Amino acid sequence: MMGIHGGDIYRNFVTLDFSVNVNPLGIPEKAKEALHQAVELCGRYPDMKAENLKKAVGEMLAIPEKYLLFGNGASELFMAVAHGIKAKKIILPVPSFYGYEYAAKATGSEIIYYEMNQKNSFALTKEIEHFLTEDTDILFLANPNNPTGHLLPQETLKFLLHRCRDKGITVLMDECFIEFAGSQFSMVSQIEEFDNLMIIRAFTKIFSIPGVRLGYLICKNPLILTKIACQLPEWNLSCFAQEAGCACAKETDFIQKTVNYITMERQFLEQGLLQKGFQIFPSTANFILLYSEEPLYEKLLAKGILIRDCGNFRGLKKGFYRIAVKTRKENEILLESL
Repeated sequence: MMGIHGGDIYRNFVTLDFSVNVNPLGIPEKAKEALHQAVELCGRYPDMKAENLKKAVGEMLAIPEKYLLFGNGASELFMAVAHGIKAKKIILPVPSFYGYEYAAKATGSEIIYYEMNQKNSFALTKEIEHFLTEDTDILFLANPNNPTGHLLPQETLKFLLHRCRDKGITVLMDECFIEFAGSQFSMVSQIEEFDNLMIIRAFTKIFSIPGVRLGYLICKNPLILTKIACQLPEWNLSCFAQEAGCACAKETDFIQKTVNYITMERQFLEQGLLQKGFQIFPSTANFILLYSEEPLYEKLLAKGILIRDCGNFRGLKKGFYRIAVKTRKENEILLESL
């Protein structure tokens, strides 16, 4: 797994990390308080059913609590889905997050890669329906996609969900970055209509708590939920994850503040990159994909700045890089260092 993901600050000298895409506003104060208070709970086992967390997230999303499963980060849920569904054939649009491929390979699934076109800014189109054969078990989608930041229109998503339902295909939708684009673009509002839809989200990015490890899956289909739940370890959520999650679930104002800030700083970064002659791709998330023939990764790492070299993403090539949207001061340092 070495080199597959960003954030390797442990084996590099890094003063600024632009390789991971967490909220530049940091951890909400209430979440920090909850984490400190959780120390007193370490002397006992955490609630295996995570009832308080389930109630808090259910209220946050306005959905029944029975639709929710929680995991030690989204990554644990991807793996649980792969083992629970036992898919023989998976459709995976690329470039996209490596974790989907990693989970699929763990169960020996056949993976059909659907390459998105650079000329179309790597946007997924309805053309993928020609790959959706009746022997397909799962279609992986990311919205917004990582590393491109592209947001799929709801009309396209509904079209694909209908096609997949007609052919008995389950859709796994990764919405781990949806809050940065705006929660109104989430497909959670459609969860009642499609029993073939699973949505995975996480507290990691929007609340800047990757070290806490907390993700959740939403699905109305009880059969699917049961299959996945059987693949999750007992006590997979620490008291820290549960307490922080309950606090974060109430931070609606923090999320809106984040959306406004990210929009402003992303535009600032995009303008700066364009002025320096880089090719960038439209993003709705808290990161930007760019292309350059310069060896940017090595150039910036020599200055203590870590970015994500995307040359190892399936569907991309050498010269593609992803940079996180951070604070104005940090963004200015990055632009000055290029």
